[in-house]
Amino acid sequence: MGFQIDHIISEKHEGVTQEDNLALACLFCNLNKGSDIGSLDDAGAFTRLFHPRRDRWDEHLRFNGPRIEGASTVGAATVKLLRFNDSHRIEERLATMSV
Repeated sequence: MGFQIDHIISEKHEGVTQEDNLALACLFCNLNKGSDIGSLDDAGAFTRLFHPRRDRWDEHLRFNGPRIEGASTVGAATVKLLRFNDSHRIEERLATMSV
């Protein structure tokens, strides 16, 4: 599967089309994210999403086998909204891990 160029902060939210606001995203992540900049956490509080240019992966996300888990509220909101652990995504990771 290829990648799409995605606005980290969408144009709808006044994000600009410049390198520091663009990232490569897989089709599933890009479709799930849409123009969202955050999500509600389990307590119902708004939480921003992981920012690939500013945030460090290991501070917000971690692998648990083929699953990706949130290591922070930002990571948990991102995992949930982008559906990192849907069954087909787990299967893709398992196939990649066994290569």
